[in-house]
Formats: sequence, C-alpha cells, structure tokens
Amino acid sequence: MSGKAQIFKQTGVRWLWLALVVFLADIGIKFIVMENMGYGWANRIEVLPFFNLLYVHNYGAAFSFLSDQAGWQRWLFTGIAFVVTGLLTYWMSKLPAAEKWNNVAYAMIIGGAIGNVFDRMVHGFVVDYLDFYWGTYHWPAFNLADTAICLGAAMIILDGFRKKEEEK
Repeated sequence: MSGKAQIFKQTGVRWLWLALVVFLADIGIKFIVMENMGYGWANRIEVLPFFNLLYVHNYGAAFSFLSDQAGWQRWLFTGIAFVVTGLLTYWMSKLPAAEKWNNVAYAMIIGGAIGNVFDRMVHGFVVDYLDFYWGTYHWPAFNLADTAICLGAAMIILDGFRKKEEEK
C-alpha cells in the first residue's frame, strides 16, 4: 500500500467524506432556496410558531458581522476559512481514524467553511435561510454550513471536558 493510501486509511483524513457531504448538502439546499424562494422578509415561509424559512444574503460573517463594510471582508473571511481548513486537515492527518469524535468535528467545520466560501466566491455573499425567533426577537438567519461549523466547534469544546473527566 502506498504511503498516501495508508495515510488516508489510517488517519482522520478518511473522515473528509463527511466534509464533502456537508458541503454538497449545504450548496444543494442553498441552490433550492435561491431558485424557489423570493428574497427577503415578505417572502418568508412560516413553518412553525418559532421558525421561518427566509432567503437573505449575508455579506459578513456570523450574525452578519462586518456585513456593512465595503467588500474587503469577503476576502478576509475566505482567507480565514482556507487557513482553518488547512489546519484542520493537517490535524486530521495526525489523528488516528479511530478517533471519531475530533475527526467528525473537524470534518463538519471544514464542510461548513467550504460551503460558505463557495457562496462568497460564486455569489459575493452567503445565502442564509433559517430564521428562528421567539415573539418579536429573531436570531440572525443562518444556514446548514453555519450549523455544521457550530456543531463541530461545540464538539471540540465538549471534547476538552470529556478528556478532563477521563483524567480524574
């Protein structure tokens, strides 16, 4: 078996299939939203008493951070995503494939990051469509990529607590 094949089989890199699934699901859903929903609040679809489908553009990052800037933030967030993706992929290459928890967390972050980078590169903005609210308070709209990134980050944080518990 070649060295590259062995790395793929024995390290966390083999979990990159999950990043691909997250990426494809994310851009697929965004395509469906863009093709089938009208843009903005007036075109929202009320799904539950606390949840709407709402097609909006996000020119910033999480919670529309820096969305009011002149466009430079698009490149900043793209660069950050590439660096994070590179680092996480490297770390996955150093982890054994059997260490599922961290590999899944890293793959989810990678898939989400690439999904949002795709939007920034192709559209110039990120497509958001999930709108949760309570009464008149609306959480900022987000998408599957954001969800994967947050879940992956939460898994990494939880892993820190799990390891401390195991050491006791």
